[in-house]
Amino acid sequence: MIPAVRRPRLVVMVKEPRPGRVKTRLGRDLGMVGAAWWFRHQLSRLLRRLEDPRWDLVLAVAPDAEGLRSRVWPHHLPRVPQGGGDLGDRMGRLFRGLPPGPVVIIGGDIPGIAPAHVAKAFEALGRHEAVLGPAPDGGYWLIGLKRTFAPKQSLFSGVRWSTEHALQDTLASLGTGRVALVDTLEDVDTLADLERISA
Repeated sequence: MIPAVRRPRLVVMVKEPRPGRVKTRLGRDLGMVGAAWWFRHQLSRLLRRLEDPRWDLVLAVAPDAEGLRSRVWPHHLPRVPQGGGDLGDRMGRLFRGLPPGPVVIIGGDIPGIAPAHVAKAFEALGRHEAVLGPAPDGGYWLIGLKRTFAPKQSLFSGVRWSTEHALQDTLASLGTGRVALVDTLEDVDTLADLERISA
């Protein structure tokens, strides 16, 4: 008997774009209202670009209750709550909670993401247990797991988030499985980042 093919899922982590609650470092230079406006429109463009018949697109929303009923995001896209804790807690919960099959998680503040980047990540999961998309600052913009079994609770243990060590710490937490690295892309944290990417 041929096993059923499990559709890949692309999860985009989104926050309600409220001034002072998103992109606060960008907001210090651009103003909190301007930073929230940029984030909302950046995400809107990104979601339109990444809807693709090759995978299911899912929104992981925060705050949970507000995000689940929000009118900001496209109503036809399924939503799941991120829950509490640091970034590792929230991503670990997503990886453990979704049905079996390959899952790739990205953030919403990387303007350069194209469907080809996502397709490359899912393709890498055909030959590897995990995939990461590095960022120039030592972090990463994408992580994916093949998920033939539930990830360990220790996944992301000891990761120093928002530092230049985040990628290496995450690689260490993944253990001995085969890990692929795909394209390096930049996120937008500051006005200098935005100006550089826009140029």
